[in-house]
Amino acid sequence: MANISAAMVKELRERTGLGMMECKKALVEAEGDIEKAIDDLRKSSGMKAAKKASRVAADGVVAFKVSDDNSYAVVVEVNSETDFVARDDNFLGFVDKVLAKAFADKQTDVAALMAGDLESAREALVQKIGENISVRRALLVEAPVVDGYVHSNKRIVSLVALTGGEAELARDISMHVAAVNPRVAKPEDMPQEEMDREKEIIMAQPDMDGKPQEIKEKMAGGRLKKFLSENSLVEQPFVKNPEQTVGQLVKAAGADLVSFVRVEVGEGIEVEKKDFAAEVAEQLKG
Repeated sequence: MANISAAMVKELRERTGLGMMECKKALVEAEGDIEKAIDDLRKSSGMKAAKKASRVAADGVVAFKVSDDNSYAVVVEVNSETDFVARDDNFLGFVDKVLAKAFADKQTDVAALMAGDLESAREALVQKIGENISVRRALLVEAPVVDGYVHSNKRIVSLVALTGGEAELARDISMHVAAVNPRVAKPEDMPQEEMDREKEIIMAQPDMDGKPQEIKEKMAGGRLKKFLSENSLVEQPFVKNPEQTVGQLVKAAGADLVSFVRVEVGEGIEVEKKDFAAEVAEQLKG
């Protein structure tokens, strides 16, 4: 049987809002797989989608630069080990250098970007600060109109590409993307495997029990449509004016949404964070 730690139960509780015993039982049944436990809980309780995992391994900053004619933009993520270093002027100066080179060369290959002077500068900074520093990624967005938004904590950047309209519109929608975090630009962009997984969860929910297949399919169709509208940028109510969807806002400007990117520091990287008190307790038990 999988070893279910208190930290795992705590994370599942935070992400689902359900009780401790219910979360522990779900983790035992899912053999410690938190994502599977969430799917199982959604099937059994009809619970809406859980919050995303909040454990972020790396610290650092994201930064972006837009061309003068708003035809392209580049975003870079540079990681440090601690928040303290992420606010250091030497570190931020290095980030500016990385961004300037990525922007000038339209370079998204990190190895090619860092070759030569930038890698030497990174190594010197590591020696000076005493923390590992790494350039994780560089992204390029090109379109007739591109602009972006960086959150004040320098941890989230979003860029929006449009076929028309003004840069200010792209900037406003970027702010929405940073705040709301849509999964896809348009409903048709949702990967089929995500739709299949969502349908499987919906079909297994308690209020589906005993209903004829065609009724189940109809109910599932309605819920999938709602899932798509909640997670597609163009279908979402615009944060600055919830009476209007983002799609309606773009259309009113005579434009079309090409794409968006949202980059958050450390997303998708996990490090093991030991809870010192729990570690001591474990050793005492042994």
